[in-house]
Amino acid sequence: MTDLTKAALNGEQSAGRRRTRHFVRSLRRSPVGMMGVTIVTLIFLVAVSVPHLVPFDPVVHNLSARFQPPGYVTEYGTHILGTDQLGRDILSRIILGSRVSVLIGLVAATIGTTVGVTYGMIAGFGGGWVDSIMMRFADAFLGIPFIVLVVAISGVVGPGLLTLVLILGLTGWVTCARVTRAQVLVVRELEFVTAARVVGQKPLMIVLRHVLPNVIGSAIILAALEVGTVILAESSLSFLGLGVQPPAVTWGLMLADGRAYLGDAWWMTTFPGIAITITVLGVVFLGDWLRDVLEPRMTDVS
Repeated sequence: MTDLTKAALNGEQSAGRRRTRHFVRSLRRSPVGMMGVTIVTLIFLVAVSVPHLVPFDPVVHNLSARFQPPGYVTEYGTHILGTDQLGRDILSRIILGSRVSVLIGLVAATIGTTVGVTYGMIAGFGGGWVDSIMMRFADAFLGIPFIVLVVAISGVVGPGLLTLVLILGLTGWVTCARVTRAQVLVVRELEFVTAARVVGQKPLMIVLRHVLPNVIGSAIILAALEVGTVILAESSLSFLGLGVQPPAVTWGLMLADGRAYLGDAWWMTTFPGIAITITVLGVVFLGDWLRDVLEPRMTDVS
């Protein structure tokens, strides 16, 4: 290994350590960021540790324990958050529902962000009539009411987990595409992109090496915020019967189950609603912190 190669590797390692220290210092100085990272980390750990955390079987019926309030004690243990209309433990179902909600949020946000970044980069870097046609299509897509699109796709494909993920993923790309396109229009005029063109680099290599690194920060921010939006949308659609179907457990389905018993069993809807609220707030806090951390660095690079 030559001295020049060693120097380059050392420089990359030093830059990586500086970036890590920058993130850690920023997180320590940001109560909102710390709260967001803590909430998101806890929700993720709960989602991946479901079998070890549920105090009761979330799907087994116990009709003798129907509509029991929080703190109800049986010979099998304490129902900390009460039971539902079939005697199922609310806490166990919230823990199990976190797995489905988090999975839908992550997968759908990843699909939407990937499609949006790719679409926006093609439109922005292509320019001209390519940009005009692609952006008019995006504008037309925005004009389609979300609920109409969901009902139409669900009617053709049928409701279910896969359908819901595809719907939420393929309807959340437009905002990311427009933001990415706007950034690409700026980046493509910078000196290093012009220099890459002059030396004869292929457009695909220019996009991957020089344009993508300068827009990926915004994509990460949008993806983080999109996770919260998707979780909220999933809960709403499941509540309306257009999302995940029983016997699967989601927070939206739990809200739908409890709406008929609000007067007598308030805990059936209150605790799933709190879980949704905390999760969405955590993701929003995380996205705000990422924006504060990444945007100044992106400006410096540009």
